[in-house]
Amino acid sequence: MTETDTIYIYARVRTQTLGCKLNFAETAALCDRLVKAGARMASPDEEATLCIINTCSVTDTADHKCRQAIHRMRRENPEALIVVMGCYAQLKPKEVAAIEGVSLVLGTEQKAQAFELIEQLWQSRQTASLKAEANGGISCEAIVQTSKLGQIRSFAPSCSRGSRTRYFLKVQDGCDYFCTYCAIPYARGRSRSACIADVVAQAKDVARQGGKEIVLTGVNTGDFGRGTDETFLQLIEALDGVEGIARYRISSIEPNLLTQDIIDFCAQSRAFMPHFHIPLQSGSDAVLKLMKRRYDTAFFAQKIEAVHRAMPDAFIGIDVIVGTRGETPELFEETFQFLEQLDFAQLHVFTYSERAGTKALEIPHVVSHEEKHSRCERLLGLSREKLARFYQKHTGTKREVLWEQGSHEDAPQLGFTDNYIRCELTTTSPRRADNELRAELLEHLLPNGHVAVS
Repeated sequence: MTETDTIYIYARVRTQTLGCKLNFAETAALCDRLVKAGARMASPDEEATLCIINTCSVTDTADHKCRQAIHRMRRENPEALIVVMGCYAQLKPKEVAAIEGVSLVLGTEQKAQAFELIEQLWQSRQTASLKAEANGGISCEAIVQTSKLGQIRSFAPSCSRGSRTRYFLKVQDGCDYFCTYCAIPYARGRSRSACIADVVAQAKDVARQGGKEIVLTGVNTGDFGRGTDETFLQLIEALDGVEGIARYRISSIEPNLLTQDIIDFCAQSRAFMPHFHIPLQSGSDAVLKLMKRRYDTAFFAQKIEAVHRAMPDAFIGIDVIVGTRGETPELFEETFQFLEQLDFAQLHVFTYSERAGTKALEIPHVVSHEEKHSRCERLLGLSREKLARFYQKHTGTKREVLWEQGSHEDAPQLGFTDNYIRCELTTTSPRRADNELRAELLEHLLPNGHVAVS
């Protein structure tokens, strides 16, 4: 260990990540670097000396949860150096810096240097011996480092599993779409990517560590290749050849970027699973137009049909936003009826939240909070019905399950099939090894919605 690294020997790290899988991958990768430098993760019953909160800002509710998380970290770890990064930190850095106890605020461009910036601040705080101040703890003015939207250009690679069995591999960041309801392009910057050679090298490293499953993550994953003259199809073709990796999943891909070539390749590939997560956002063409989405419902339905033609057992998850400006009761009914007849496995339902600076604020007809809640509940009910039907369709069949280690020995052991069916090992059965991949008989639905395996 180098002299620089030794400053981390006494750091006890605690993290909280809010939002997308991409955030989780970034947090885990940062923690890996800290641990390699001598830090250790704080146990649940001790105070941390370094807290990292990776934030989300997709809705007002997300902002509120981020503030709560920061306050809770401060309250539970009063002497800790508190670092806040992520979308909320990028969009509202002054608001974050004003929260008592925050030491460092990092924007999107600074994530690539997060380790070095934390290292510098830790060393300066240790040297200054701020813990000896009369008020106790670390309590000086927060350092803020962010960049304007046009200056967000770097790509910070990350690949880690943290406490999970699956690895999350970041292949893309940012978005050029600027949908009217969304602030993420302002928080994440323009679309940019890793290069195929670097991603493949990371996948090979996962294989050397014994990892069997990798989830490809990004803000707009299918837009991979910006700035590298490569394509997402070329990326998945290259990854499929990495020995030792048994499974890949695509975390999310826009319907207009899910080409027939990608569908056909996944259908015949060695390791890409029959599992797609495809954002719809609305089942009304009028609302899709207000959102500035790049397809209509007919196009979306054709994509779902194309997936099922190539992979009849595929799990398809769909994102939907309810209560956007302009979504009248009649237009919401169009969404509900469209989804009722669509062949999918599960909905991820989001309640619209107004974001400063977005074009959606210019659209008339505001949906009340009560109506948003009602619409959300209806779609969640439809999702439960669809998921139960999908699971029931596959009971009595054998499929490969990748088992995960539970949080403790008494917890039920869970795992996923290739087509993303959540399985639970019954308590009378011998536990499988963590990261064990084996064929299992899917027996019946359990009251908690999982499928029983014994």
